Amino acid sequence: MSAQQRQAHYAGYLQNLETQRRLSPYTVSGYRHELAELERLIVAAFPPPAEAPALEALSHFHIRKFASQLHGGGLHPRSIARRLSAWRGFYNWLSEQLPLASNPVDGVRPPRRGKALPKALSADHAVQLVSQPRPGSDPQAPNELCNRAMFELLYSSGLRVSELVSLDVAYAREEGHESAGWVDDASGEVHVTGKGGKKRTVPVGRAALEALRAWLPARRELLRPDSGLARHALFLSVRGKRMTPRMVHSRISAHALALGIPSNVHPHVMRHSFASHVLQSSGDLRAVQEMLGHASISSTQVYTSLDFMRLAQVYDAAHPRAKKRDA
Repeated sequence: MSAQQRQAHYAGYLQNLETQRRLSPYTVSGYRHELAELERLIVAAFPPPAEAPALEALSHFHIRKFASQLHGGGLHPRSIARRLSAWRGFYNWLSEQLPLASNPVDGVRPPRRGKALPKALSADHAVQLVSQPRPGSDPQAPNELCNRAMFELLYSSGLRVSELVSLDVAYAREEGHESAGWVDDASGEVHVTGKGGKKRTVPVGRAALEALRAWLPARRELLRPDSGLARHALFLSVRGKRMTPRMVHSRISAHALALGIPSNVHPHVMRHSFASHVLQSSGDLRAVQEMLGHASISSTQVYTSLDFMRLAQVYDAAHPRAKKRDA
């Protein structure tokens, strides 16, 4: 099939899109571009003196090769998917004009889109956020002591905000309540219940433990006779109620803004920062998977992909706010 014959088929398809399907000129122009790319790839694959095959002779192998070349050239997977879709539509139409054994584009998938890297603060900004009080505030005020303890613990142990607000002062079990998590000061660990009821234990750094110890006396002052089951909660609002995820989100966002940290900070940013900073220093993917409570390591691989070492040793050696244990 000559180049002129291929161009005639392309023109016929574009006319069908315009007159029969009544697509907008902008959309038709997009299809024209994608067909021009198909022609470019065909010509490049069969340089003279070789003769390019007829459109109906192109195989699944050819289309896969073209998609691979596009990916190797740096084209985004989303753009490759759009290109394959346009070619697939063209071949569906062509099958009504010519005898085709099959649509060569069927079954050809674009490369998988890489997961976007989680947003994380720099180590300097993370430490600034958890260690500095809000400008103009009293660092010994209950709200500031509570904020520092919560923020330190988020960054220290990579907790989900739901896990953070579920923590109790100590393990408790009574009618209508059993602790989902608590901090063990003596062992320097936090016990949490994550997604799917999966329990895990994560180290707590020295700075976070100190912030928690400073918060506990202020917490006792916030307890009220009508606190009910909230009396078990580690983190309380000024009304003596258990802290909620929304409250934590609001507090950490306002705190970051007041400190001039150039980012939209929320609790999950601290979890991402924890994982990124430990991995950057240690390269221990498996240990971070365990600390984050990811069921699959693929969820942790958005940070990096490295070898296994012992959990507590990695944490103490790598985390910017960790307690350095004696050897």
